[in-house]
Amino acid sequence: MLSVLASASAAFGSVLVAVFLARGWRAGKKGLWPFRAPFLGGGISETHAWSRFHARYYPMTLVFVAFEMEMMFMYPWAVVFVEEGMTAFADMGVFLGLLSLGILYAWREGAFRWQ
Repeated sequence: MLSVLASASAAFGSVLVAVFLARGWRAGKKGLWPFRAPFLGGGISETHAWSRFHARYYPMTLVFVAFEMEMMFMYPWAVVFVEEGMTAFADMGVFLGLLSLGILYAWREGAFRWQ
């Protein structure tokens, strides 16, 4: 218990030190324009940071996440497949089947049609 408390306090202390050092370094540079300007590829942004995005991007984002999750789990599965055999093959089949249902749903809803 004591070691957990000591490591937690050390982590909290190091974060506080980093924050105070960053504030001290930044304090002298607040008035200069390049340090006050938001970074956007060197230009001044034309829209607000909290501006809304059109809803047509969300289905495509969800499909991207589905493909990304598929690839994220395929690489470690390829290593385990050699040891586990058909059990790992069946597990991956169920996983890919569920992701395929999500992709088919997105296709039916028109997420792949670019407008």
